[in-house]
Amino acid sequence: MTFKVKIMKTNYIWLFIIGTYVLTGCDLEELPVATTSKNEIFGTETGLNLYSNSFYNALPSGNDIVTEDYLSDINARKDRIIFLTEGAFNATSTEAGWDWGSLRNINFFLSNNEDPAVPVQIRQHYNALAKFWRAWFYYEKVKRFGDVPWINKPLDVSDPQLHAGRDPRIMVMDSVIADLNYAIEHINGNDASRTLVTRDVALAFKSRICLYEGTFRKYHSELGLSGTVDAWLTESANASRILMDENNYSIFTGAGTELSYRQLFTRVSPVASEIIFGRAWDIGLGLLHGANWHYTSSTYGVQLSPIRTFIQTYLMTDGTPFTDIEGHETMVFSEEVKNRDHRLKQSIRTGDYTRISGNEQVSALPQFSYTLTGYYPIKWSLDDMYYDSDTRNDNFVSIFRFGEILLNYAEAKAELGTLTDADWAETVGVLRARAGISGGLDAKPTVADPYLQSTFFPNISDPAILEIRRERSIELYLEVSRFDDIRRWKRGELMEMPWDGIYVPTANQPMDLNDDGVFDVYFYYGELPPVGERIPGVSYLNITPSPGNLRTLSNGTSGEILWLTTQPRTWEDKLYHYPIPERHRILNPNLGQNPGW
Repeated sequence: MTFKVKIMKTNYIWLFIIGTYVLTGCDLEELPVATTSKNEIFGTETGLNLYSNSFYNALPSGNDIVTEDYLSDINARKDRIIFLTEGAFNATSTEAGWDWGSLRNINFFLSNNEDPAVPVQIRQHYNALAKFWRAWFYYEKVKRFGDVPWINKPLDVSDPQLHAGRDPRIMVMDSVIADLNYAIEHINGNDASRTLVTRDVALAFKSRICLYEGTFRKYHSELGLSGTVDAWLTESANASRILMDENNYSIFTGAGTELSYRQLFTRVSPVASEIIFGRAWDIGLGLLHGANWHYTSSTYGVQLSPIRTFIQTYLMTDGTPFTDIEGHETMVFSEEVKNRDHRLKQSIRTGDYTRISGNEQVSALPQFSYTLTGYYPIKWSLDDMYYDSDTRNDNFVSIFRFGEILLNYAEAKAELGTLTDADWAETVGVLRARAGISGGLDAKPTVADPYLQSTFFPNISDPAILEIRRERSIELYLEVSRFDDIRRWKRGELMEMPWDGIYVPTANQPMDLNDDGVFDVYFYYGELPPVGERIPGVSYLNITPSPGNLRTLSNGTSGEILWLTTQPRTWEDKLYHYPIPERHRILNPNLGQNPGW
């Protein structure tokens, strides 16, 4: 049976309008005002297809995706984080996330898609799409708030459910998986554009959701759900295994170990062998995103800069930890980036990175007009400087890709205690081989890395789990929210980690960042050298401790760069879930409040 599915090119696609919404009360009783007959919508496959396009409006924008790690432990940013500033974030200061309009849209569709003029299989296909998006909606809600009301029908203003309390997490998430299982069974058709929801997308989403929920329940023992952990982890592994066994996807290696990884994020068309789902853009229609603007501008965005504590987790190309090298603590930038996991030079600017200016290829070292730490991210941005101003990027933005599926499988199996050497070789081993790493590809590790343990995960002794977490932070850097990972692992304390940067042997001396014999940066302590003594082309940066200076060195006149030490970040366990916004609790006191708020 043929399904007439329109390709979604961007988040600005014209949506089929079924009505307008009146938002009242607790934001759950949105009322559709018909603009066309019900038969025109639900009586034809064309109507169902047009309606289903509106579900895609739930996708985050391209800018939201490429900046997803703005809130994480492994990146510095130019400003304080309100969420982590004591007393600055509370239930009255935010209403973000407590919106229900898209759910009403989905439930209205499911309640009315019953016209016998449309064949059953077609109706099931579109119901499956609707249930996929309801699962998407509720996964985001549960991550943010924990317990939430489960609503599976369109409500009107007289429905008593509008004033009911929240439903238990276990009931809501069971319903989410029931929706996803229906989607997996009934979605038909394939999509070469990688922009439409297919059965494979639903499987990938199930792989992600079940890993999140299983590990959240495992490490958040206060929920009292430890008895359900293995079932969720098994479901994640099973969904991942289906995608692995069907051989529709593979890790892209077509551009070699030095280029393949980055091309996943810079090509206009998706690398269809690895990418399962994402967002495409169209320069002709002016439908673009602003990754370059975010990652090159010192005024637009937050100057996101990876910290040294994270950079040190990248392995050497022989598979050994960088932190095992004697003297790594005082290694300068030009030395510490050599012979490392090739994803490092495909994620940040290193000494041989170049950009395009007009028709010229020019050296592009880390620029301290942007980077706060000396490490400068490039993963989503394009090399041509043309894209740096305004919203000009047309590179495909992935949401699900096969690399994540392999990591989900490996982690689920490791958490279950059933990870084998063969599992390791076809997951982490494959990803590390793509990154140019030669050692430790065929067998899971047997010795825990003390750096990972002491710095990130003191509660983890299993070497495989530690290494899978290392791999996830590197492979999925700036992709799948790091904040989600540390929340499910119950490692929120990592959000307090110092924002450290490159090592500076001594202040008041110029530094050569790439060993080309040309000085690039000068960190001065005390007085800025007189104009006549300054070296042309060198950036002069003040590291003198003072109330107005945000960049210092760990040892005063030497050491690692430290950024924004005057703005403490405080983690509290209540932050694992956001507060129910106070205005909505006043309208419906039965909603209650999350612990600590």
